Amino acid sequence: MATSALSLTDRLCHFSFKVHFLFTNKNVSTPKSMSHLWSYSKTTRIPALRSVNGNMREAIEQEEGMVGSDKVKVLKQKIEVLGIKCNDSCLPGQYFHLLCPECQGGKTMERSLSFNISRDVDVAMWRCFRTSCGWTGQAFADSRMTIAGVNKIFKVKSSKQITPENVILEPLGDKLIAYFSERMVSEETLQRNAVMQMSGDKYIIAFTYRQNGAIVGCKYRTMEKRFWQEKDTRKWLYGVDDIKEATKIIIVEGEIDKLSVEEAGFRNCVSVPGGAPQMVSAKDLPSIEKDRAYQYLWNSKEYLDKLSHIVLATDGDLSGRSLAEELARRLGKERCWVVRWPKKDESRYFKDANEVLKCLGPAALKEIILTAEKYEASQLHRLN
Repeated sequence: MATSALSLTDRLCHFSFKVHFLFTNKNVSTPKSMSHLWSYSKTTRIPALRSVNGNMREAIEQEEGMVGSDKVKVLKQKIEVLGIKCNDSCLPGQYFHLLCPECQGGKTMERSLSFNISRDVDVAMWRCFRTSCGWTGQAFADSRMTIAGVNKIFKVKSSKQITPENVILEPLGDKLIAYFSERMVSEETLQRNAVMQMSGDKYIIAFTYRQNGAIVGCKYRTMEKRFWQEKDTRKWLYGVDDIKEATKIIIVEGEIDKLSVEEAGFRNCVSVPGGAPQMVSAKDLPSIEKDRAYQYLWNSKEYLDKLSHIVLATDGDLSGRSLAEELARRLGKERCWVVRWPKKDESRYFKDANEVLKCLGPAALKEIILTAEKYEASQLHRLN
């Protein structure tokens, strides 16, 4: 299989990120400022690659040839055994609707199986979104055993009384892509984060929550800014797969803010799944078992325990500041930094990451994050 230009570019960029990380993190001791926060730049990474010598490019081409050929062949062999019919149009990094081999799409034979091969071609994932089926699984390009079975399809309730039978996700349409474009979020970022929509003419955004590549939950948002989530699902941080290997992360208050921070050059960012508290609790911290409002932190404990820097970029209102305090109490204030959103005019401040991105641009948002203040010093300033 020939290596595509886009695929090669992605590999070159990935290599550039590793080189950048090594050269900006020579000291293994804890940095004194946030200037060493791992990042990449969409506006500068491609020109920098023009100076790469031919030998390096040739080595990456050889690696990409292996990824684009051998791994895809292995994955397709594994899923064909299960009855999933995937032709050459099923390219890595994209989502496709296929006929589910378990339920055959029901009476209407709808293509209800959402299928995806990860961009790095390490895993293929699928889920049937028919509520009477729910067949889901993963196949791996290495020696790991294929996982397939039935997961519960959670019923969705909303003010529009959407029925479970039509809760099927599909790629974002032009109207929602334009909606995000107005907020300076690119189609590339949307695809990488698997942002989708409910099928049909509803214009309802679906932020898919994933852990190890598999969907573990979904949060829905209308264009009028109404939200709801599936009930009885385990709560996770949005984007938790992006911090699996990180030692420094950014936490924001909403999914669109997570996407905005990525536009500013940081993928090591997660969002809390729910809203912020009205005020800081005066009570002592509850036990992990009773700390229900922050279960998403404890469910992600294996990722959070190893962190050395945590930038809290919650909203600038009272609820957002209260959320920052509650997060810092649980994560440890000694390893927390906090973003101070700049003034919008004489009497108002910018509210969140997306508002800064829209009004000031990605470079300004990046600088604000990099100049975050040590948590306790910043909080004393705010209280004063």
